[in-house]
Amino acid sequence: MHLTTKHLHQIQTQVVTSGLEQSDYITPRIITACAQLKQMTYARKMFDKITDQNVVSWNAMFNGYAQNEFHRTVVVLFTQMKKLDAMPNCFTFPIVLKSCVKINALREGEELHCLVLKNGFRANIFVGTALIELYSTGKAIEAAYKVFGEMYERNVVVWTSMINGYISCGDIVSARCLFELAPERDVILWNTIVSGYIDVRNMIEARKLFDQMPKKDVISWNTMLSGYANNGDVEECKRLFEEMPERNVFSWNGLIGGYANNGLFFEVLDAFKRMLTEGRVFPNDATIVTVLSACARLGALDFGKWVHVYAEYNGYQGNVCVGNALIDMYAKCGIIENAVNVFNSMDTKDLITWNTIISGLAMHGRGAGALSLFHEMKNAGEMPDGITFIGILCACTHMGLVEEGLSYFQSMAMDYSIVPQIEHYGCMVDLLARAGRLAEAVDFVKRMPIEADAVIWANLLGSCRVYKNVELAELALERLTELEPKNPANFVMLSNIYGDLGRWKDVARIKVAMRDTGFKKLPGCSSIEVNEVVVNFYSLDKRHPKTEEIYETLKGLTKLLRSSGYVPDARVLEPGA
Repeated sequence: MHLTTKHLHQIQTQVVTSGLEQSDYITPRIITACAQLKQMTYARKMFDKITDQNVVSWNAMFNGYAQNEFHRTVVVLFTQMKKLDAMPNCFTFPIVLKSCVKINALREGEELHCLVLKNGFRANIFVGTALIELYSTGKAIEAAYKVFGEMYERNVVVWTSMINGYISCGDIVSARCLFELAPERDVILWNTIVSGYIDVRNMIEARKLFDQMPKKDVISWNTMLSGYANNGDVEECKRLFEEMPERNVFSWNGLIGGYANNGLFFEVLDAFKRMLTEGRVFPNDATIVTVLSACARLGALDFGKWVHVYAEYNGYQGNVCVGNALIDMYAKCGIIENAVNVFNSMDTKDLITWNTIISGLAMHGRGAGALSLFHEMKNAGEMPDGITFIGILCACTHMGLVEEGLSYFQSMAMDYSIVPQIEHYGCMVDLLARAGRLAEAVDFVKRMPIEADAVIWANLLGSCRVYKNVELAELALERLTELEPKNPANFVMLSNIYGDLGRWKDVARIKVAMRDTGFKKLPGCSSIEVNEVVVNFYSLDKRHPKTEEIYETLKGLTKLLRSSGYVPDARVLEPGA
């Protein structure tokens, strides 16, 4: 029978009625049940009523708090235990030490170490392993090795903990030396050392060890798979995936995530389709989030919609991560109403949820909606971060709300102690420049505590074309030439500004300068989804098998546009412009 809070209260009533409230056997078990139901306040009330609290009751409380991530409370409660002169046992110390690890409480952990020695638990394997983890996490690797050296009995878990400690401190050489000395090596220890080499990007040595492993489990294969993916070797990742004797959802996620992390979004969709077709392993929420992100990058709206239906049908409707990915996908695919509908349907929202919808609305020019949601977010008690303010400043930019944008920018540091980053300064420069306040934008750049990057100068250069400011445009190009000497697109922008003003000699001069760089402007690429297949195409592209039909259709559309009075801007269509 599934235990509920109601059942727990009924049991507690029976315990009190039967006079068993002080039972050393029953009360710790009720505290454990409270922990499983996340009812630690209720558990604490029961614990405080015990007149003679024994070590079992204390341990039940420590375990309960630790399981519910109240690690600071574990340490505080242990302090109370010491004041009451209650005697901890060998089960107490590992729980409290692990809580110290979680909250980086090295000083408190060192005090516990003294108590361990005082109470005679130096030789205990569980306590020793917890101490090694404490010191390793605190980068006190010498202290960790001292504990390791003083242990009378060292099993494979202890060796693994010490080796992992060296790895976490970036000392793969000492980790390998200890690995070679280990009297016993299980698959976990092998996986640990392989992961260590992957962490330092030494895939050759990682593969050698992997090949030497006497026995590999699916985690071993997944470790290598993720290693290749994270180190950018997609081909080797794919090859290893095909060799795997057994695959689980993490294997598929390793392959799919590897494609995504290396920008191969078409391959993400293909791998996901194959996963569903083979049908032996089902996607989890991480799989769906990665696929939706790929759809967002490709603009694959139809496939994204299909994944949305699949996610809902398979029980992910209330999943916050999937909901966030859906909002992002719909916003980037241009269907902001669907993004808003997903947002409104979510019962649970986290900071990423709010940031994604605010940024999506700002990106679609719906600044009023973005600002309205920002105030709703604050009323809901969610604290904004730097990403939130990027969305807010973008919303102000689209609406031309310069003063409001300046106010929000100042509010970051004053009200939320958020230090503005280059992205926030870039938003402010863009806000001022788009509003035509170019002199203020340049002054803002000069007063910035960090150097302006290429994005900021490119935004200024773009605004110079709108407001015909040649002097600032030339300054912006000068800075861009220093920051991006190999990017000819910057020269194109200044050339267009000269062309707008009829300064054809300057146009010719800029084109010569652009040619002298030796680099060509990368052609713009667009994509369209047809029959669940995303197709990329370029200007004057003739690679598609239906090229003739496409261009005939394009001619027909051009005639319709001209008949409606549309006249293209020849200056923008100049070769090289």
